[in-house]
Amino acid sequence: MAEQSEIRAFGLRVRELRKAMGLSQESFAHLVDLDRTYIGGIERGERNPGLKTIIKIANGLNVRTVQLFQAD
Repeated sequence: MAEQSEIRAFGLRVRELRKAMGLSQESFAHLVDLDRTYIGGIERGERNPGLKTIIKIANGLNVRTVQLFQAD
């Protein structure tokens, strides 16, 4: 299930960038106008967000969308 590992890696990257900004899941969810539980699901690899949501997340993290798919 390579697909699931990619979804998990994406979520971990979102969590890493969110924490680097010093934001809680709740404050980040508010910033990007998404539910906190949805953000948590993304970070745990349980949710597979669509492109519009990925763009919202990237904008909220002040990164280019492609940076969500790259490890530092």
